Amino acid sequence: MKTTTLLNAIGRELNAARAAHRYSTFLLRLNGSCSRSYTILVRPCAGPQPPFCQSFRPVVPGRKASTSTSDTAPLERTSLYGLHVDHGAKMVPFAGYSMPVQYSDLSVGDSHKWTRAKASLFDVGHMVQHHLSGPSSPALLELITPTAISALAPNHSTLSCLLHPVTGGIVDDAVITRLPSPASFPSFYIVTNAACRAKDLAYLSAQIASLDPSARLTHTILASQDLIALQGPLAASILSSILPPGGPSLHTLYFGQCASFPLQLAHGTFSPPCLVSRGGYTGEDGFEISIPPEHAPSIAENLMRKNPETLRLAGLGARDSLRLEAGMCLYGHDLDDSTTPVEAGLAWIVPKARRTRGGFHGAEAILPQLTATKDGGTGVGRRRVGLVIDGAPAREGAEIVSDGGEPLGTVTSGCPSPSLGTNIAMGYVRSGWHKVGTEVGVLVRGKRRAARVVRMPFVETRYVREGGGTAPG
Repeated sequence: MKTTTLLNAIGRELNAARAAHRYSTFLLRLNGSCSRSYTILVRPCAGPQPPFCQSFRPVVPGRKASTSTSDTAPLERTSLYGLHVDHGAKMVPFAGYSMPVQYSDLSVGDSHKWTRAKASLFDVGHMVQHHLSGPSSPALLELITPTAISALAPNHSTLSCLLHPVTGGIVDDAVITRLPSPASFPSFYIVTNAACRAKDLAYLSAQIASLDPSARLTHTILASQDLIALQGPLAASILSSILPPGGPSLHTLYFGQCASFPLQLAHGTFSPPCLVSRGGYTGEDGFEISIPPEHAPSIAENLMRKNPETLRLAGLGARDSLRLEAGMCLYGHDLDDSTTPVEAGLAWIVPKARRTRGGFHGAEAILPQLTATKDGGTGVGRRRVGLVIDGAPAREGAEIVSDGGEPLGTVTSGCPSPSLGTNIAMGYVRSGWHKVGTEVGVLVRGKRRAARVVRMPFVETRYVREGGGTAPG
């Protein structure tokens, strides 16, 4: 059976399950390079759905039909593919998709600087969007993540990690948003990484299947949604240009918060409600917007048309250097299944309440790591650090060494910083060598380059936080 035909069948099953108030999810397992099998799980569950994900629509050919990242599998396209080509994008394979790395009007470095000075629009439609709802959904999230879900207010988001049992290794990082809903029927919007699509779906399916038979929840992959990111200091004024007249204001929407409202299309009418979340992956002020795919090109074109002097399209190249300057991790490089949140410098995602009561996957490994060995804990043997490197830039895999050549760790991400004019990197070093100001070396093409440990982010973040003004992350 063709993939699109099979997914259409799954879409019909999920719609029927929702109409019948049944629980539905699907597991995508890769058997070989391209063959796929699917499992539908059903449990009783009924409740309200947020306006932006009320209907799971069948996947159409060429649109998010594959989860394979095999070199032989055809690349998927987001709904903005035509827009990218029209603007001279250089398209490259990324996480199973054909994605823009840069555009003909700006180099990667110039696109990076434009984002820091004005604003850029990024296509992030390859990311995986989930909707999780039902009375048992908070318990599931508090089992598979260290987040205090009960303390997360409606229309608020937080960074978290899906965790392996026992080891506390990171399955994937995720942004979790609590949507407004009755207290008896919690509802969550979750975004995970495209490169982890198959692994995450298998993980979530296994975790849901392991719940008590009385558990009631609904998990849906929002394959019918696109995602764009508007990033930069002028992002708010640019987004305001397509808001309904006399409608919602962005002045009371702060970093880590979201709201749903219509956005103006290119021909002047308005879209259905789109979920607008204030945040992003660049360290700048900005918004990530979940949009039905039939409206995403029109919204993007309208933003570009109304803001020709301040907004440009940007690709994966600028997105990577921007996130590195902001000290943000990229899964598969700076995070992986063998790394715990404490080792990754993400101990802050484990709030005090969870440190006290535990109850999440890997708590037996993670909680002792929060306390140094001298104070009775286990601590960690390695830590993620930021590095400034003299001479040539260090790339992923470069070895970090002491003055005497002793191996200390490995670079996981690195590039020349367009904002700072120097070479930056992040990586993991042996504990004791992680303190700011520590002098180390990095082996670049066999030659030792002087480097020093610095505080991250490398460039101060400019999130708009509640209370007024901007503040570092």
